[in-house]
Amino acid sequence: MTDAAKDLPLFQVDAFADRPFTGNPAAVMPLDAWLDDATLQAIAAEHNIAETAFLIPAGDGDADYELRWFTPASEVVMCGHATLASGHVLLGRDPGLERLRFRTRQAGVLEVARDGEGYALSLPVWRPEPQPLPEIVAALEVDPARVVATLRHPQRYGVVVLENEAQVRACAPDFRRLGAAGDWLTVVTAPGDATDVVSRAFAPGAGIDEDPVTGSAHAVIVSYWAERLGRESFTAFQASARGGHLGCRLAGDRVILTGTCVTVIEGRMRL
Repeated sequence: MTDAAKDLPLFQVDAFADRPFTGNPAAVMPLDAWLDDATLQAIAAEHNIAETAFLIPAGDGDADYELRWFTPASEVVMCGHATLASGHVLLGRDPGLERLRFRTRQAGVLEVARDGEGYALSLPVWRPEPQPLPEIVAALEVDPARVVATLRHPQRYGVVVLENEAQVRACAPDFRRLGAAGDWLTVVTAPGDATDVVSRAFAPGAGIDEDPVTGSAHAVIVSYWAERLGRESFTAFQASARGGHLGCRLAGDRVILTGTCVTVIEGRMRL
């Protein structure tokens, strides 16, 4: 390795997972200082999984770390599963720590705390508002007669509520057509069979056809389901091929998601 080369720690964590190869994989890279944005994006493209989380010590009392997330194609505004994975890595280094606060550039301060055998992730509530989404419904190739509601959040989240879990599982989007709308996250959701709520999430405009388990999507849909179910706490399952379980709670202006993580890779990355 040359003097100019960097040898960086790397962890790959399955988040919202109770065993390897389930949940949503995230790469976590603790750094001493920020690399340039082009290098961060290139690293995320090299990993080629839903998100890579980069973090540096915050150096002040407002937060413990600064945190950013990149898909293989772009930086994102908020990512729940990679925040949970970051907390898992850092709390695993220090059994005496109970919680960590992460300052982000566009989503405020997020927190990961120990919660039994897993963790509790605190995200802001992103309440969606009813809005027709005819192009998204068409790209999802679902029967419009089966659509219960369509909602939108300004951070480019579209929500399509269907009648039941079977319809969510049967959804087969036209990803090229769905991605033509740009960097949107489209969430399809319905009442669940074994859980209160089921969902799937698609982001082809960000380079991810289907995201396995999406924390930020639940920051959007939890307020809708809390109102519809008539209670603040409920269970959820994201019905991707990998699948993932989440506990969900609406707490004022925060969404609290609970889940477990599994570290599957630990090593070094050389640049």
